[in-house]
Amino acid sequence: MSHPWTLSLAGLVPFLIYFIPALVLVVCFGAVYSRITPHNEFGLIKAGNSSAAIAFGGSLIGFVLPLCTAIVHAVSLLDFIIWGVIALIVQLLTFTVVRLFIPELSRRISDDQVAAALFVALSSVAIGLVNAACMTP
Repeated sequence: MSHPWTLSLAGLVPFLIYFIPALVLVVCFGAVYSRITPHNEFGLIKAGNSSAAIAFGGSLIGFVLPLCTAIVHAVSLLDFIIWGVIALIVQLLTFTVVRLFIPELSRRISDDQVAAALFVALSSVAIGLVNAACMTP
């Protein structure tokens, strides 16, 4: 009988099999997202621009929500990666659509206009939630 505080690493390999690709997808999302936006998220965030941090953070959460659902419901690693890429595409499309509703969105974020950033962030989270719900069988 093992002690209740005994550490078991039996699940470490299955954890890493999904965790590492998930991290790669998150990094890919950040790189692609920052490339499609006309403003420089990371430069603005480093300079203390709260709006850039809010907009990017909301988009990141909007991506990670369906990514988590994909991990839980995937039948294989390939299945998870495919649904992760779909989640990435949905978030990129979300930013593109939000730009239609807010003229000069990138300039407004660069100018640290929080209202525009909140709209991007909350739209991204809302679409991410819907995306995640649609991934359940």
